[in-house]
Amino acid sequence: LKMSAMLETPELPAVFDGVKLAAVAAVLYVIVRCLNLKSPTAPPELIYQDSALARFLLKSCPLLTKEYIPPLIWGKSGHIQTALYGKMGRVRSPHPYGLRKYLTMPDGATATFDLFEPRSEHCIGEDVTMVICPGIANHSEKQYIRTFVDYAQKNGYRCAVLNHLGALPNIELTSPRMFTYGCTWEFGAMVNYIKKTYPQTQLVVVGFSLGGNIVCKYLGENQANQERVLCCVSVCQGYSALRAQETFMQWDQCRRFYNFLMADNMKKIILSHRQVLFGDNMKKPQNLSDADLSKLYTATSLMQIDDNVMRKFHGYNSLKEYYEEESCLHYLHRIYVPLLLVNAADDPLVHESLLSIPRALSEKRENVMHVLPLHGGHLGFFEGSVLFPEPLTWMDKLVVQYANAICQWEKTKSQCSDTEQAVSGQE
Repeated sequence: LKMSAMLETPELPAVFDGVKLAAVAAVLYVIVRCLNLKSPTAPPELIYQDSALARFLLKSCPLLTKEYIPPLIWGKSGHIQTALYGKMGRVRSPHPYGLRKYLTMPDGATATFDLFEPRSEHCIGEDVTMVICPGIANHSEKQYIRTFVDYAQKNGYRCAVLNHLGALPNIELTSPRMFTYGCTWEFGAMVNYIKKTYPQTQLVVVGFSLGGNIVCKYLGENQANQERVLCCVSVCQGYSALRAQETFMQWDQCRRFYNFLMADNMKKIILSHRQVLFGDNMKKPQNLSDADLSKLYTATSLMQIDDNVMRKFHGYNSLKEYYEEESCLHYLHRIYVPLLLVNAADDPLVHESLLSIPRALSEKRENVMHVLPLHGGHLGFFEGSVLFPEPLTWMDKLVVQYANAICQWEKTKSQCSDTEQAVSGQE
């Protein structure tokens, strides 16, 4: 028996080493899968019609054809990119100085936006203003907005940034209404102010996430809204709230969890204004009641909040009607200025089925280009060598690079037109 025990004992360390090795291998496998380390880096996929404008953009915007390389360790994970954007915003975010403007809306609401003057001459030497609509419940003080504005200012752009109604913690509501998914009233008021105050300026329209839906809907609502607009850029929007609501209840890519987090944030914002929205106010929507306030406390999804509160600000009879009417899907084909639609293939909030909308549009319309990098998450698009991201993101640089290219394109067209008129006059 002793001899048998002695023969078996040396084998035990080998067994333990095997278990440890298997455990390490399993952990490494999970890390590689979770961080998506095996995913390749590549230039973004571009969907567009072959045209003179598209060829000019490909030549003038190197980022469209260049590899987007996210930070090596974590940058290929859409979840980490999204989480870092959500928690950190940006690295070493600047503090651009702007003036806050207040506009009274017809229903008594007070719209606010921040105005930032350019800090250098624009590349074409003309007056160009970026009118910017941030993402859900966001405003000009968010770090990703500050970073982008600072970069745009340095490139010669004046920037006007809408503060979504009710989003700024230190600004009280003056009417029983908050921002909604597709209400363009405040954005339109800001644009009209810019047009009147700066009669010579031309506009570049920029929308992030929910803001992308608002700016596209605004431009498509009325042809006059596109006057003096050079181009429009939409980043990380979902195009159709009606189609997106089903995907937002799925656990695939943790969308249900993101839905819960965003709903919790929306609840806090609405409840911070509950006296104006739910108090004894003669102006409040008749169909908004104390029962809706009770339902708000127990809501765990954006859809529940939209159904019980948000749709009622504009008198929609159902959630379906609200999402149908407020989405830019039915307005995109009415936009005739150059339109850049940017999404990330690994955006955990925007389901891949929604990307068929910009793809189909860009395959039919010469003024539209859809840009789809493999990585970037939701409004992340961080760049950096290994671990630490750079202050400027790929997204910041692409929007400004595209806007510069469109400005050059329009100036070249204008010069050609002037030359043709001069030649015609001589004849």
